[in-house]
Amino acid sequence: MHAELDQQVISFVTSVLEAMGLSLTIDLEETPDHVRLNLAGEGADLLLKRKGEALDALQVIVNTAFRRDARSDRHYVVDALGFRKGKDAELRQMARFLADKAKTSGTPQEIGPLNPYARRIVHLAVAEDAEVSSESIGDAFLKTVVISPKAG
Repeated sequence: MHAELDQQVISFVTSVLEAMGLSLTIDLEETPDHVRLNLAGEGADLLLKRKGEALDALQVIVNTAFRRDARSDRHYVVDALGFRKGKDAELRQMARFLADKAKTSGTPQEIGPLNPYARRIVHLAVAEDAEVSSESIGDAFLKTVVISPKAG
């Protein structure tokens, strides 16, 4: 079932890229947390302009077009030229730094505004530390994540 869904996603992304005038290769990578679509080829760097806005948009479109009930717990991450891997590592590092700061200072720390994908990375990183918790605040697409020390 997953192979069929993955093939539909690849076909969908390929047609979106072709509409943008791009002919890129798509490499599928299974991770414990998501399915990563790695895009490469001439013109892939166009997706990275303006802090990866086109990449973010493409990822939202993919995860919206393939509704959650159809993909169950499968979450697709769209990356190009390894752009997200580096950014994700920086975000995890910042989340851990702020978690430590929240514990030592005793005051909540904020990070954001972040899109849903970035918030998920922060929440997962914070969840690794039992002494802190995190919550998203705001009512827009971009929200702030507050990292707080647990009462203890």
